[in-house]
Amino acid sequence: MHELSITQTILDIALKHAGGAPITDIRITIGDLTSMVDDCIQFYWDIISENTNAVGAKLHFNRIPARAKCEACGRDYTLKEEGLLCPHCGSHRVVITAGKEFFVDSIEVQEQNQ
Repeated sequence: MHELSITQTILDIALKHAGGAPITDIRITIGDLTSMVDDCIQFYWDIISENTNAVGAKLHFNRIPARAKCEACGRDYTLKEEGLLCPHCGSHRVVITAGKEFFVDSIEVQEQNQ
């Protein structure tokens, strides 16, 4: 259910930065380690954007894979479902370097005739 409040925040950001112009597209970056579900965000978007300048805007999701760096051997790697152990040396001393992102990348608006 937290996708509803996240989606509302996306809408608020988009409307604020669009300056009253109709919004056509929004690009969102989401890390794989977040609990955000694209389909849920899209579902809520279709409901809460009605009667706003963002109605009908397309959401584009850019997923960032989860990555880590091993502090023992220094290797970077993509995290798999097996867990956090380094696949190269077996160490548990790893730092998450990607996959927690969540932000609005860009907002496209329709040009207004002056």
